[in-house]
Amino acid sequence: MQISSSAARPLHHTSCGSPPPLRGGGAAVRAAGRFALALLLALAWQQGAAAQTAPSGEPPAQHKLRPNGKSAAQPAAAPAAPAAPAPNTPAPENHAAGPAAEPDFAFGAYQRGYFLTAFGFATRRVEEKSDVKSMTLLGEIYAEGLGVPRNDGKAAEWYELAAARGDRNAMFALAMFRLQGRAGARDRQASAKWLAAAAKLGHPTAAYDLALLYIEGQLFPQDFARAAELLRVSAQAGNAEAQYALGTFYKEGRGVGKDMVEAVRLWALASLADNSEAQVEYALALFNGEGVAKNEAAAAALFRKAALHGNPVAQDRLARILSAGRGAPADPIEATKWHLISKARGETDLMLDDFVAKLDAPTRAAGEKAAKPWLDALRKPPG
Repeated sequence: MQISSSAARPLHHTSCGSPPPLRGGGAAVRAAGRFALALLLALAWQQGAAAQTAPSGEPPAQHKLRPNGKSAAQPAAAPAAPAAPAPNTPAPENHAAGPAAEPDFAFGAYQRGYFLTAFGFATRRVEEKSDVKSMTLLGEIYAEGLGVPRNDGKAAEWYELAAARGDRNAMFALAMFRLQGRAGARDRQASAKWLAAAAKLGHPTAAYDLALLYIEGQLFPQDFARAAELLRVSAQAGNAEAQYALGTFYKEGRGVGKDMVEAVRLWALASLADNSEAQVEYALALFNGEGVAKNEAAAAALFRKAALHGNPVAQDRLARILSAGRGAPADPIEATKWHLISKARGETDLMLDDFVAKLDAPTRAAGEKAAKPWLDALRKPPG
C-alpha cells in the first residue's frame, strides 16, 4: 500500500489557485505582529537581562520627547504585583553584546507585566539616548493598550519614528497597521512597502508575508523564484510556515529545482513546531520512502499527532493505516472513528467508505460511538 499525497494540503495558493490571505488579517495580524516583536527583538536582551528583575523605582515625572511634541501624562509607579504579561512581548535587538552591554530595564519590566514601569523606562531612554528600540516598545504599548489607553495614532507615530531610524520591527508593525486600517485607511500597497522594507532588513515574518504577495501576483508580478528567496530567509529564522511552504516549493520544483530530500528536511523542521500540514507531508514521505528512508511506524505516529490536532488529511491517512495494519496494529474501530471524523470535515475516501460498510454491525457501532464526541464538537456552533 502506498499512501497518496493527492489529498494533502500543500501550500494553499499553489494547490487551489486562490490567492493566499496575508498572515495576520484581523486578530491574527495582531498576533503576528506581536509574535514578531517578541521573537526578533529578544536576542541581545537574553544575554544581558535574562536574569534581571523588574525595577522598583518610579518612571520619570516628565516626558519631554514625544512624536507629536506633547508630553504624556505621568505613568504611575510600578504596581505591587505585575499584570499578566502580554502573550507575545516585544524584546530589544541589536544592542551591544558582552559584559558591558546595558540591561534593558524597559523590556524587563514589560516582559513581567509592569507595563507602566516599562513605559517610563522606555520614555527615559528615548529622551536621554534617542533609543530606537524604546520607540518601538512605546508604539507596542500604545498599540495594545498595555497600562495606558489604546491609542493607534500615538502607536503609529512611535512606529514611524523608529522605522525612519531603520528599525525593522517598527516597519513590520506599520505594515500590519496599514493592512488592518489602524491609524488610517486600509492600504495594501503601503503595507507591502513596509513589508518589503522590513524583509530587506531580515525580518522573518515580513519576508514570509512578502513571499505570499509574490505568489499571489497582484501587488507585485508573480515571481516564484523571488518568493522562494524570501521563504528561505524566513525558514532559516525558524518560521514553521515558511519551512513548510519552501518544502512544498522543493517538492514541486516551483521557483527552485526539484529536491525531495531538501523538501523532507524542511518539513521535518516545521513538524517540530507542530505545523500539522508539514507533519502530513513528512509522514507521507516517511511512509512511502520518498526523500527519506522508509519508516511506516514513524509515519503512523506523525499522522496520529496531526490527526489529534484536527488535520483532516492526517485523520484520513491514519484511518487507512489502521484499516490495513501498516505502521500500526490494525484497529477497525479506530479506523472507522478517524474515517468518520475526516469525512465530516470534507475528506472523501471511497476505499474507506467500502471498508466501513463491510464491517460487522458491533464494530461499526463502536467506531461511530468513538467518533461521536468529535462529530458533536464539529456540529457545535462557533462561539
